[in-house]
Amino acid sequence: MWTLRRASLRLRSQGLNAGAARVSFVNLVPTTCVENEGGTHQSGQITNGRLLSADAFFGTGRTSLNYAVARRELSSQAGSSSTKEDDDVLEGGLSEMDLSHGSDDDAHLSDGDEDAGKLNDELDLSDGEIDPTKKKSPGRLPESELFNAILKAPGLSIDSALNKWVEQGKELGRKEISSAVRNLRRRKMYGRALQLFQWLESNKKLEFVESDYASQLDLIAKLRGLLKAEKYIQSVPESFRGELLYRTLLANCASQNNLAATEKIFNKMKDLDLPLTAFAYNQLLLLYKKLDKKKIADVLLLMEKENIKPSIFTFRILLDAKGQSNDIAGMEQVLETMKAEGIEPDVQTQSVLARHYTSAGLKEKAEAIVKEIEGENLKENQWACATLLRLYANLGKADEVERIWKVCKSKPRIVEFLAAVEAWGTLKKIEEAEAVFEMAWKKWKLNAKNCSVLLMIYANNKMLEKGKDLIKRMADNGLKIGPMTWNALVKLYIEAGDVEKADSILQKAIQQGELQPMFSTYMAILEQYAKRGDIHNSEKIFHRMRKSGYTSRISQFQVLIQAYINAKVPAYGIRERLKADNLFPNKTLANQLLLVDAFRKNAVSDLLD
Repeated sequence: MWTLRRASLRLRSQGLNAGAARVSFVNLVPTTCVENEGGTHQSGQITNGRLLSADAFFGTGRTSLNYAVARRELSSQAGSSSTKEDDDVLEGGLSEMDLSHGSDDDAHLSDGDEDAGKLNDELDLSDGEIDPTKKKSPGRLPESELFNAILKAPGLSIDSALNKWVEQGKELGRKEISSAVRNLRRRKMYGRALQLFQWLESNKKLEFVESDYASQLDLIAKLRGLLKAEKYIQSVPESFRGELLYRTLLANCASQNNLAATEKIFNKMKDLDLPLTAFAYNQLLLLYKKLDKKKIADVLLLMEKENIKPSIFTFRILLDAKGQSNDIAGMEQVLETMKAEGIEPDVQTQSVLARHYTSAGLKEKAEAIVKEIEGENLKENQWACATLLRLYANLGKADEVERIWKVCKSKPRIVEFLAAVEAWGTLKKIEEAEAVFEMAWKKWKLNAKNCSVLLMIYANNKMLEKGKDLIKRMADNGLKIGPMTWNALVKLYIEAGDVEKADSILQKAIQQGELQPMFSTYMAILEQYAKRGDIHNSEKIFHRMRKSGYTSRISQFQVLIQAYINAKVPAYGIRERLKADNLFPNKTLANQLLLVDAFRKNAVSDLLD
């Protein structure tokens, strides 16, 4: 673990941290709790030698970690911020079962990022097994008779279908229920899955154990929010309020990018003397990778102190963090440490390495990994086709994309169809992307998220009319759009030079109120207004982001301040705003602040003005 933590400190030696290195103790301490306008709370920041706890999310008082760790220097940039890729990763986010079978449930769905999906995989609740400790099987799940009965239930309620099932004397055992729930979750029909649990509980058709309560908690968090999920725990019999229940809530806090709530539940688990496994620490690592990379070393030091061995997911997060920081040497050092711990990289981990090698221009290393993923017999490894399509496209190898597509074309799954569409789009081969999309459209009932893959390709290539035609087609087929579609639409109009229309689309999305637009959707519009030096509209978008819960990120302030720079006016009170959000300027932001400081005028600048 010491080698691993030492690798996390390399970023500082490469000059990526601005200013003097900070000294910190990982100790969540009580703070005054103030709710912001959006009803969400800002994440904790390292200041004055401590990691301050975030504003209380659940309003249940103050918590603190009861231990501190030794003094050391921090890794990565001070005030390291997330990128668009951190927040809205399309790659790997498309599931084989992302089909629209129930519109009543689709309205509740959000387009989570790749990391959120991996996080839920680790939780073993993403497939909705009644027993979350069981490993999910690869490939297509068999569809149970109970699942089909629920699928065909008319209207918004499935109670009539379940009552009829019982009246007909059909089996309602744990195995049948488990299969039905898995299939509902794979299709993201969370509403119906929750109704099933509630019906089972109210009709006393299943003797609930902790894993059942955890699965129901997971569904409540997804559909009704974290506060409702936390309240649900209080209704669970005390004997079942164990580690599984709280780690389920912890995972949902992390998957919703709510660092405040994640830290809160992490502390509560410790207060309740519940086991804090690598899984729990991974939630913090996942969010710090996005929001504040300099805190990664804190978590690693805590894991070392508590003798927690890192999992493969831990290493994957660290490898990705290194790659995002363009620290390829550091990434390779983490990989060596991983192998020394006896953990061999899986396909997901290899994909992370290949993507970052490609981005760094190290194509030979990337190609070697991609060949390793492919193996000697691709027909036997067809499950890897979707990953290979994307990786070869990133490498610019159209011939290889064509070869891989031919292998899976005879019997493709939807995940491979969509990966092929995305791959051809990456290669700027629009006709090929459209042809594959049409094949998928004829074979399956695609949902809006699936269509967003092609829509984003149109946006990236400034093909406004084709994008509008696709949106009309989606509307004509009754598809309900969500954050990924909004994101593609906004980019479509921005690329066409119509930022006002993009802003209007975002405003309508916000007014719908069911789902939260992506971070990158807001940022795309904010960046356009900043380029114009349009301070009024830049501040307006910045304010909307805060109301949506996207707060305390250096990247937002950098773009906002750029608006003031381009408008050539001082930004009064901007330092105080940063301080209020517990943000420490990195080198770029510090230089920007100098340019908008209202008190730096001198005689020469007056003459120049």
